[in-house]
Amino acid sequence: MTFFQKNEQLEKLGDRILEAAWAEFPSLARNQIALTWIVYDPPVPVNTGGALSAAEFWKYPVRGFSYRGVERIYPASIVKLFYLVAVQEWLETGMIQTSTELERAIRDMIIDSSNDATSLVLDVLTGTTSGPQLAPGPFETWKQQRNIVNRYFQSLGWTEMETINVNQKTWGDGPYGRERAFVGEMMENRNMVTTNATARLLHSIVGGVAVESARSQAMMSLMKRSLKLEDDETSNEENQVRGFLGAGLPQKAQLWSKAGWTSSVRHDGAYIEISGLQPFLLVAFTEGKTNSQNKAILPFLSQQFVAAMGSLSPNSEP
Repeated sequence: MTFFQKNEQLEKLGDRILEAAWAEFPSLARNQIALTWIVYDPPVPVNTGGALSAAEFWKYPVRGFSYRGVERIYPASIVKLFYLVAVQEWLETGMIQTSTELERAIRDMIIDSSNDATSLVLDVLTGTTSGPQLAPGPFETWKQQRNIVNRYFQSLGWTEMETINVNQKTWGDGPYGRERAFVGEMMENRNMVTTNATARLLHSIVGGVAVESARSQAMMSLMKRSLKLEDDETSNEENQVRGFLGAGLPQKAQLWSKAGWTSSVRHDGAYIEISGLQPFLLVAFTEGKTNSQNKAILPFLSQQFVAAMGSLSPNSEP
């Protein structure tokens, strides 16, 4: 069971977009892309400023389409969205206390996608630190603590969260010491998420029910992206619009997003509002070294989905 309802109109449009992408990008194999698309029909239950309670929000049916949406894929910096929600939950319940440095790290983790900031956030979330390898006993305790974020998402009871793994830091050069031991000899314990899990997480944030309303609003403000590239002070390589879904949107669009990329993956998760169209949510993951360097694939996809939104009839199926 997914949190969205499959829909014949969306299936046809989604399949058509995928075929167009494979025709446009011969390097993109059919098993190197996964995506989830959520359409918000009126009355739109998201970005309401917290007008709906969680109980009310989850009663609203949403239409969606996914392709390989349950495939476990290395998320790169998309995992930072999961840590963002977790840290807000910890703060809300008093498990941790805020500080100037923690707030700075949360901001830099999402706005700039800083790996160093993410390291601090995960240390605070789990009560662990990186360092030399540990003796077996202490290492077992350390591993148990590092899995607390996994346990939190599993406790939500969302089927989309049952297969994810979100217990690793994000690195520039890779893990060392106890971190290298924890990720496993064959990297078998690396972070893994799905586009469906990412979409449900984003859905809860934009719905104002991730942790609670005010904290969802704070998360939204960190995810807001300007489509005017001159407004972005980050470098070309660190920018989360260029080469991602935002680059394929019209300038009048409103974008909330978090991107992720490495030498072998290029991902983005976005909530998008465009005047005259229904709001929608799009999560797209691509894999493969050639595709990860291709800055045209994700913008092509967002352009195609914007066009599809223009052809939609609201609530075309009961």
